[in-house]
Amino acid sequence: MSENKNLYEVAITAIVVKDGKFLITRRAQTKKRFPGMWTVPGGRLEPSDYIHLPKDTEYYWYNVLEKTLAREVREEVGLKIANVEYVTSLANVHPEGVPSLVISCVADYVSGDVVLQKEEADEYAWVSLEEAKKYNLIDGIYDELVMADRKRKGQKAEWQRFF
Repeated sequence: MSENKNLYEVAITAIVVKDGKFLITRRAQTKKRFPGMWTVPGGRLEPSDYIHLPKDTEYYWYNVLEKTLAREVREEVGLKIANVEYVTSLANVHPEGVPSLVISCVADYVSGDVVLQKEEADEYAWVSLEEAKKYNLIDGIYDELVMADRKRKGQKAEWQRFF
């Protein structure tokens, strides 16, 4: 575990929705965590995402996660997104001892063609929930897709196994 008990890696992911389908990407084989498995785009929050921007109030920057997510999706898959909404959160302590918190969101596709950042992902697909079952998704991602789908239909859902 990390020496600083308050220090977490914070990441945010986007379940991007376009025409009722979800964008999934296959992680590059060179990735340290989950190489070759399917997931959704996203990435880590970095201080540089906000530290050089003017604060929104005397003390704080607002919408930091949303801005980070928009940047990560643009960098990883070349898409512009909007209407970011919270879906769920998850935590893990990675084998190297780094604790992480991941915030999973759903967002609308706005524009762009998928252009993969090769060091992050090597393949992509737009899938329905039924089609998603055929992919080697990181454990829990399918359940998040179901939650996002229900959220879009106005239904509330806490994380659980749906598959």
